Amino acid sequence: MTNTIRVERAIKKMTQQQLAEAVGVSRQTINAIETGKYVPSTVLALKIARIFDKQVNDIFSLEEND
Repeated sequence: MTNTIRVERAIKKMTQQQLAEAVGVSRQTINAIETGKYVPSTVLALKIARIFDKQVNDIFSLEEND
């Protein structure tokens, strides 16, 4: 799974910590999601998408081997 969280954060000038606080997780969780080490729950993915005013599939996408 790939994601555009880092890009979306840059557009909003938002740090990992700010995003983490907005969705109720740790900064480390946001970092793990951004780097592909952790796949977020559906609820967390929806919360992240809402922060950026995007659809979930605009931020998260499956790769060929997923």
